[in-house]
Amino acid sequence: MHRYANPARFQRLSRAVFPWSAGLTVLFLGLGLWFALFDSPPDYQQGETVRIMYIHVPAAWMALFSYTCVAVASAVLLVWKHPLAELAARAMAPVGASFTAVCLITGSLWGEPMWGTWWVWDARLTSVLVLFFLYLGYIALANAFDDPTRGGRAAAILALVGVVNVPIIKFSVDWWNTLHQPASVMRLGGPSIDPSMLRPLLLMALGFTFYFFTVTLIRIRAEILARRLRALQFAQGAAEPSGIRQVSA
Repeated sequence: MHRYANPARFQRLSRAVFPWSAGLTVLFLGLGLWFALFDSPPDYQQGETVRIMYIHVPAAWMALFSYTCVAVASAVLLVWKHPLAELAARAMAPVGASFTAVCLITGSLWGEPMWGTWWVWDARLTSVLVLFFLYLGYIALANAFDDPTRGGRAAAILALVGVVNVPIIKFSVDWWNTLHQPASVMRLGGPSIDPSMLRPLLLMALGFTFYFFTVTLIRIRAEILARRLRALQFAQGAAEPSGIRQVSA
């Protein structure tokens, strides 16, 4: 992977990948929304409110996936000093925080008609809220230092410490008694959800996944250009005093 650490090489690769990633995002989200809204049936208990699932569940999956990617990039930064690892982690964190916020909001909208309350402090909901705060803490810490390198390393340590929350979220419904239903797709016995509902759910999950990679590519490219601009401004600022001294002499 070190051959892609060169920013110019990464920019060329990202330009080639971006149209495909963006196109697949539009394709899968379009198909997923069509099947979710017009093809899948209402649930016999939840009625039409079950359609919130097609946003809530993929957002929850992507919240965990995004944080795992941030943690992996942080480990690569700390261990191998990969030049683009910090940029990747910085780029992915706000996207993951957005997925987590969508998960929490749609979960509340879904929970009120099902449970009779917008929020309960059970293990699954509380651990996802902790995940959201971990994202916010990472973003704040990464930008808390004048030196981006110091901020990136401090945030990377936080990301690795917080990764212990990922399996807690995943297995919380199995370890503790919660209102949240157990897994119905990723389970040992196979999915327990009807195929007519599973199809749009998986399509939306694919759409969210390609959206994540598309936005991450955009953010990494923007960060590379921003750092290049800061370096040019710093070099220009360092050269100005010597030029002034030469004119004065």
